[in-house]
This record gives sequence, structure tokens and C-alpha cells, in this order.
Amino acid sequence: MTKRSSTTATNGKNANGATEARYVMAIDQGTTSTRAIIFDHSGSIIGVGQQEHQQIFPRAGWVEHDATEIWSNVRRVVADALAETELTKDDIAAVGITNQRETTVVWDRTTGKPVYNAIVWQDTRTQAIVDEFAKNGGVDRFRKRTGLPLASYFAGPKIKWILDNVDGARTKAEAGELMFGTTDSWLVWNMTGGPNGGVHVTDVTNASRTLLMNIETLSWNKDLADAMDVPMSMLPEIRSSSEVYGKGRSRGFVGGVPIAGILGDQQAAMFGQTCFEPGMGKNTYGTGNFLLMNVGEQPVQSENGLITTVCYQIEGQKPVYALEGSIAVTGSLVQWVRDNLGLIQDAKEIEGLARDVEDNGGAYFVPAFSGLFAPHWRPDARGALVGLTRYVRKEHIARAVLEATAYQSREVVEAMNKDSGQDLVELRVDGGMTANELLMQFQADQLDVPVIRPKITETTALGAAYAAGLAVGFWADLDEITENWAEDKRWKPNGETEANDKLFRNWGKAVTKSLDWVDQDVD
Repeated sequence: MTKRSSTTATNGKNANGATEARYVMAIDQGTTSTRAIIFDHSGSIIGVGQQEHQQIFPRAGWVEHDATEIWSNVRRVVADALAETELTKDDIAAVGITNQRETTVVWDRTTGKPVYNAIVWQDTRTQAIVDEFAKNGGVDRFRKRTGLPLASYFAGPKIKWILDNVDGARTKAEAGELMFGTTDSWLVWNMTGGPNGGVHVTDVTNASRTLLMNIETLSWNKDLADAMDVPMSMLPEIRSSSEVYGKGRSRGFVGGVPIAGILGDQQAAMFGQTCFEPGMGKNTYGTGNFLLMNVGEQPVQSENGLITTVCYQIEGQKPVYALEGSIAVTGSLVQWVRDNLGLIQDAKEIEGLARDVEDNGGAYFVPAFSGLFAPHWRPDARGALVGLTRYVRKEHIARAVLEATAYQSREVVEAMNKDSGQDLVELRVDGGMTANELLMQFQADQLDVPVIRPKITETTALGAAYAAGLAVGFWADLDEITENWAEDKRWKPNGETEANDKLFRNWGKAVTKSLDWVDQDVD
């Protein structure tokens, strides 16, 4: 369970009678909701504000958000968190931001209005653009410079789609009138004044997800931008993950409080899990699953379908890199079973339903709703439920849904072990699905290593808070942050290697049934 402070927040005074800033706020702008979470020095949660935003699906494979709605929700959740705790902006030492990565916003620098809805990381509309790029050099055309394969997942092709498909957008962009950002940039710009002096920045972790940044120099690459028809004038300044970018504008948003940390959501979870040493790894179980391993100060190019990404960078220090395996659909599969199939009324019910049977009854669910991400990178795949007989009931399907998350994570871990040259010895986990103890035990069984959940599971927001707090001296260094991490529960593998491997082999067969679906007959 999330640890909350047992002490009611009260204003402290320093020797001069001024209010002491004794807390740090994180804004967690996620795929389905936005939250403001206030942390104390121990990393305990003091207060929370949360607001969901609309999921927009104009066509099959298209996923959008209203960026203006998200900005409105940010202001609301910040006010709610402060109201819950009876704090004011003077109690907040700094604000950190963590965000859904790759989700792309393009807006007018004069009016501050987006020219189109935000195109979400899950969206696959840019596949034709990606295929066109891949004709010259294949999917690895830009990998050496960016660490990334060509995929609809990343932001660069999304920018091009907006400029090519929104009336007047390309003309305005080439005239310097439009700005691009992932949602961190959109929020910081608005927080610091918007059209009236807003700061246009992003951090190295988010920039590394665009297909436009050189992974070694940490700078925008003009050749890449030119290849994607993206004017350089649109791009935000790339900064470290922990430094003061600006201050909240005087009216309407934590006036005068430093905005001092930015981390893409999965890198923020690494930071919150204190994975500061090479070889340490974590898996976040959210809308999708994202498994990262710290590989140190030199980027490691994957030969097994993983992504090379920036893990974090502290101001004035060398960047730290990670290998990442991105899985598109895990928690969102549970939501799909709830909302589209109606098998459950609440996501929490799936564990009880799955526990009503001893196994999956031979059923395997491959949730390739947006294709398969790491380590396959197969945009032609689509979801498949295979192995069905008349014996299979909804309880077996519920179990197959949970098992799909563990199998996909095992695929990534096996690829990560090969690329890094060392075997993962334990897996730190976070995210909403870690409350599902059946899944956590099955994950440990499949990986054959302990799975460990920390006491504070809101590690994504906590990582953003740590980055911001470091920048203003709220925490002295990484060692002080590491002391805050504490284990809540550990799941040990059952040791039934042969049975677990058989299940995994059957999963591999199921994956083959999902491939080669999208062709000229399916658009």
C-alpha cells in the first residue's frame, strides 16, 4: 500500500518567521489521468489530487488527447492536493514533472492553442510514414544515432503527420509560429507563462524518445529533423532531468515555485526505485509495461529488439543510460476486458476471477492491439485469443489476461540479459498492477528471480519529486534518496522450471498466430 505520512501537514516557520518549504510536489501527467502528489522528505505521500481526461478514438488505431483539457486538469489537481493538505505554494520547495512519453503536442506560440489534439504514444496512424522512412536503410536506419528503431511509437513521425494533415500547419511551422513538445514541454511552457514568456524546454529522457536527438551528444540532429520534415524552430531546448527550468507564473499556478525536475514516466520510475547503479532494473505495470535496466554512462546498442534510452541526467553530471523493453498493452488489457467485454465491473475483480481456476485452461491472449512492441517490433500483429476449447470459461480468460503481462515481461528480460551480458537477479516493480498478487507470483515464477515491491509504489511521481528536490537542495544527493527506499513485499519463484518453461513456449506459439495480420486487406 502507498505510505502516507501519519502527521497532518502544518506550516513550519524558520528563524525569520517565514514559512519553510517542507514538501515537494510532483505532477504525474499520465495516459489516462493527471495527478498532483505532495511528498515529504522521507518520500511519504502527504496529499493527492487526481483527474481523468478523455480518451479520443477517431478511427481504429488512432488515440488522441485534448491537450487543453490536460492543462486545465493540471491546475485543478494541484489546487486539490494543496486543499487536501491545507498547504499553500509557500510550503512547496519545488515542482517536478513526469509524463506520458512520445505523446505529441503542436501548438501556436502566439495564441497558446494546440493546432490538433495530442497524438498519443499508442497511436499507429504514422505507420505509413515509418514504412516510407524504412525504405532507405530499414527499421534500423536511425538506430545508431538515436538508439531507437523506426516505429510509430515515437514522436518524430507524429509531428510530421500533424504538419502534413492539418490545414496551414506546415506553413506556420516553417514560419516559426508553431512549437512542439511532449506533454512535459506543453505543461512547463504553460506553467511558466505560456505566450507571456513561457519556457520551452524538455529533458534528455523525453528528447531521447523523438527519433530526433543524437543519443550520444544529447542534442537535436538537424539531419534527422530534415529527414522527417520537422523545422528545428519547433523543438524545445534540451536540458538535464534535474535543474531549475523556471518558476510558476505569479497567478494561477504555484507562483514563484521552481519547476525543477522533468523525467519521462518510465525513467522517473527508475529514479523513484533508486536504480542508480548499472545492472539494476525495474518493471512498471501500468497501461503498458516498461522494463528498464541501468547500463551506466555509455549507451548500449541493443541487438535483441530493445531500445537504448537516456535513463536520467543530473545538472552538471554525465548522463546515465538504460536499455528498455516497451510493452504496449498490459493494464489496458484489463480495462478492455472491463469496458469492451463486460466480464468484470472493476479492474480489481480480475484477480479473484482468475483465482477461481488453477490454470489458463489452454487459453493464451496476445494483446497486440497496436502491434507488438519490444522485443518483436511487429506493427502487422493484432490481438489474438488462441487455444480455445469448449472447456474454457471466463475465469480462464481472466487468467490468460494476467499471464500475458508476465509472458511479455519475460520476453523483454531475456532480451535484456543477452544485450547487457548479465542476468537480472531481482526485479523491482511498481505501478497499479503490482497490487495483483497472483500476477506478481506468476511473474516471479516465469522469470525465476525474486519480484520486489517497495513500500512506496508511486515511484513514477516520487522520481519526479526526487529530481526536483535534488535541484533545489531539498535532498542532498542520491545516497540520501537511496536511504528512503524500503521493501514492502517479495515474491520468490516456485522453482517449477519445466512447467513454467512449457507455458512460455506455448505463449511463443500464440504470438506467431498474431503476426502478419495487417496487410493490403486490413487498414
